[in-house]
Amino acid sequence: MTFVEEIALRQSVRLVLLVVGALGALVYLLFFCHRERGWARVLFKVIPMPAFAGAAVVSFGNPLVIWGLALSAVGDVALTRKRDRWFLIGLVAFACAHLAYIAHFIELSGGVFPGFTLSVAVVLVLAASTEVWLTPHTGGLRWPVRGYVVLIAAMGITALSLPSAPLATIGAMLFIASDTLLAVLLFRMNDASRWQRPMSMALWLFYASGQFLILAGVGWSTPLFQIG
Repeated sequence: MTFVEEIALRQSVRLVLLVVGALGALVYLLFFCHRERGWARVLFKVIPMPAFAGAAVVSFGNPLVIWGLALSAVGDVALTRKRDRWFLIGLVAFACAHLAYIAHFIELSGGVFPGFTLSVAVVLVLAASTEVWLTPHTGGLRWPVRGYVVLIAAMGITALSLPSAPLATIGAMLFIASDTLLAVLLFRMNDASRWQRPMSMALWLFYASGQFLILAGVGWSTPLFQIG
């Protein structure tokens, strides 16, 4: 196989894995994200992040983004379980994923968006507000949750310093939105609430889209596509 043929093969495999990840995310959104149990629910929840990570691996993607996606896959599996121990495993996995993204965003930082100060203020206010509406309801998980809030706020702020990678910035904001909805679902919303299903669907849509956009924006030396 020539060098050109190898590159073409890698690009083809990347496309296939991206499509597999996107389709897995779509199937989970439409049929499984609002369900409590079932092996199919776990299967389709687990497909997207490893597929996205694999797409980066076969096409020389950034190692930090690959680690972020792989750790997120661990978190996805852990959060399908109901006990506090599994929640903590998921929390740690996602916290490490955020650290990987933060490190990569810092590597790429160079300038700020218009409205940077206001955007940072919004992220900080949202993070601080969790002391009112979230932390008092987390019981023995109070300090782990606080630590996680700090990390995801840091991830959001570092993403705002990527004016040349708007896809990643949008992805990071969607990730924050998904974690906010997850906090509401886990700690504030009654299991019988009529909002459970739409909130679960919105959460997954924000999460999967956010991860994909982070990958598309900064997973490779050039963005997967451009906006604007």
